[in-house]
Amino acid sequence: MSYKATLSSSAPAELIEAGSDTITITDAPWKVIVWNDPVNLMSYVTFVLQKLFGYSKSKAEKLMLDVHHKGKAIVSHGSREKAEMDVFRLHEHGLWATMECDS
Repeated sequence: MSYKATLSSSAPAELIEAGSDTITITDAPWKVIVWNDPVNLMSYVTFVLQKLFGYSKSKAEKLMLDVHHKGKAIVSHGSREKAEMDVFRLHEHGLWATMECDS
């Protein structure tokens, strides 16, 4: 079987199998979640969110308070690659972060 992949940043990828119907794979958005932990100070979490995502102090504080009171906060959205990088960067700063498909 032969496959042809068509990729575009604004359109879904299409895999075309010779002699069959087209199967469309969409690049679903991903979300990055920061989880509460007993280690990091609230001021540090606010600082990291400002530094990594360029959030204003008030937005970073709101997200930090969601983490503190609700146990988690969604801090970014985007492609899988972007989410993976955001999680990596948050881990580098000592925060507990995960990603999941936002479908």
